Amino acid sequence: MATISDVASRAGVSTATVSRALNGKSTVDPELVARVLAAAAELGYLPNGPARNLRRQEAAVLALIISDVENPFFTAIARGVEDVAHTVGYSVVLCNADENAEKERKYVDVAIQERVAGVIISPTSTATNVDLLINRGTPLVAVDRPLPERTSDTVLVDTRLAAHQATEHLLAQGYERIGCITGPAGVRTADDRLAGYRDALRSAKVRTSPRLVRRTEFKEAGAGRACRELLEQAEPPDALLVANSAMAIGVLAALRSHSLRPGADVGVVAFDDVPWAGLVDPPLTVVAQPAYEIGSVAAQLLLARIADNGRAPTTTTLGARLIERGSSHRT
Repeated sequence: MATISDVASRAGVSTATVSRALNGKSTVDPELVARVLAAAAELGYLPNGPARNLRRQEAAVLALIISDVENPFFTAIARGVEDVAHTVGYSVVLCNADENAEKERKYVDVAIQERVAGVIISPTSTATNVDLLINRGTPLVAVDRPLPERTSDTVLVDTRLAAHQATEHLLAQGYERIGCITGPAGVRTADDRLAGYRDALRSAKVRTSPRLVRRTEFKEAGAGRACRELLEQAEPPDALLVANSAMAIGVLAALRSHSLRPGADVGVVAFDDVPWAGLVDPPLTVVAQPAYEIGSVAAQLLLARIADNGRAPTTTTLGARLIERGSSHRT
């Protein structure tokens, strides 16, 4: 079994640095933390996290409350959280809020009852309430969406900028009536993607029209209905920006039902790179978000918060990248 000295040797640091890094001490340089975590993972080193938490009368468990377990974006976040947690002896309990504020509240209650060491949450909406966690002093990190009216450690992606760039790409391909299918009003990521879309049209001096925008749940069925509504208008869009990969499935099905081919007839760009995106015909142009990195950064922040709950909150904003494929290129 690997020892702390083995980890120190592999990472090229002292055993004291390994100890501080694995305990989430904020005095350790993030680059060194990453090296230590990588070395611990390679060697299979597991510190005695459960015993350490028993002294605090907490379970060596982190609760991860995500918005939609069926969305590959959130499952990739979960993998990033679990990989980091595992290296320091924590287990992760996955809770699916299903974009439902009531389910989310129940999982918050469970986290408190089970005395978890910390919580990572992707807030469902403006109805999210974490007062019970905050009042109890439970370490907390928000991912993908900030907590409404609360300050906490947060890990985000600049999706407004990403949506702007995706819309610019469609304009550069010669599409003129670009539509947007996004999520419910009040959900930060849905609002930001719509705002970025409108930013790009304004910058290009292209007139925006509410008739080209649809808001629906972040699901395949809702996006399919929205797409069909747009296509059946007198002046349908010739391109679409779609807010996530589940919605993209509904959009692609709606296009097929109208005998329209992505790229040739209607340009399509969707958020999130998923395994099937490159396999459809034509392959789907996507905005790839660093979901795994969101999870791993959030877990490191939570471990640091567990070690020192008096630290000043931080917001980490990661970038996304456009991967151009056939669905957004006229043929």
